[in-house]
Amino acid sequence: MTLSSPEAPAAVEARPVRPGVTELRLAAFAAHRRVRLPLGPLTLVVGPSGSGKTSALRAYEALARLGAGAGLQEVFPDPAACVPERSRPDAQHRRGFRIGCTVDGPGGPVRLDVAVQAEPGLRVVGERLSAGGRTLLETALRDPGRPFVQAAWHTGGSSSVTRVPLPDDRLGTALLPLRVAGRTAGERQVLAAAEQMVLALRSVYVCDPDPDSVRAPVPLGSGRLLRGCGNLAEVLWRTRSECGHRYAHLVAAVRAGCAGPVTDVLAEVLGDGTVRALLDRGDGVRTPLGLLGDGELRYLALALVLLTGPGVLEVDPAGEVPAAFQSLTVLADGLDRGLDVRQTAELVRLAARMCERGHVRLLGAVSDGAHVSGTAGVTVADLTP
Repeated sequence: MTLSSPEAPAAVEARPVRPGVTELRLAAFAAHRRVRLPLGPLTLVVGPSGSGKTSALRAYEALARLGAGAGLQEVFPDPAACVPERSRPDAQHRRGFRIGCTVDGPGGPVRLDVAVQAEPGLRVVGERLSAGGRTLLETALRDPGRPFVQAAWHTGGSSSVTRVPLPDDRLGTALLPLRVAGRTAGERQVLAAAEQMVLALRSVYVCDPDPDSVRAPVPLGSGRLLRGCGNLAEVLWRTRSECGHRYAHLVAAVRAGCAGPVTDVLAEVLGDGTVRALLDRGDGVRTPLGLLGDGELRYLALALVLLTGPGVLEVDPAGEVPAAFQSLTVLADGLDRGLDVRQTAELVRLAARMCERGHVRLLGAVSDGAHVSGTAGVTVADLTP
């Protein structure tokens, strides 16, 4: 299903301070063909089982990792799984997939489209970075026998373009800041577009809390929340004293989403040096997190993710860019897995408040959009056939 959203005229719309992905394109990826997903600060992908919600989030994560400079083999360990079903090889026995996105930011909308060959060998065979109707970078595979693509980027000087070979196992856009000197106005435009794209893509935190790993006490460590949230107790122990205001919001969120009274969320160091988390019930009873249900644990972990940031989550932000000019994107497949209707609604409301402030964006997949459709601040992308 093709989805799109109307764009406000650039002349009257204030440019975002923080670059963000506003559209994800799945031209040919896994179960998707010619799909366009409009993305806002808070986007929920809905649809029945098998509609491709997971693969849509996987495509976003792949673009994010490529934007951060990762190689194709690392990003696509099983590239054949990304090739659309029934896709037939061409005369050279090649099959592949195509994904892309649009990022809006201070420089205006910037578009990136990537074509990847999965068979017989994994490589980038085409890439285009464009803005304002102008192609700023274009790559193409000219010689299948060499591990390079021919790249051409806009110069605007005495020569309209610069042509050089680039590796075929990396995203050319991510390499541009190292290759373009920025001597001409055209080159500076290329650099600005590439940097805006990379900045919007690279700060991504993939979150899928595992209730079983959250229950057990954990040793003290870095204090950065892992993807499965297994070190949740340690992160609670660290963050409680760092920001009392945010921690109070966490306690309020837990109170709204967990059964029984909750007056506080605590973490304590045990005699063996490990840390466990507890809910203070306010009457002298403290409930270890290990006694909570799976839905309660996932709800608590996701609330903590939304209320923290790059300094707490296990993510690599752009250290060279001030925090005020970047945002973190949380990817949460199965956002409502194990949650009841009340917990899902509370979590979405919390996400809407945090995303409105601009420091975090959320792209999540939910099994039932009926309980979130119409919620203020939520963009719903429906993959129902």
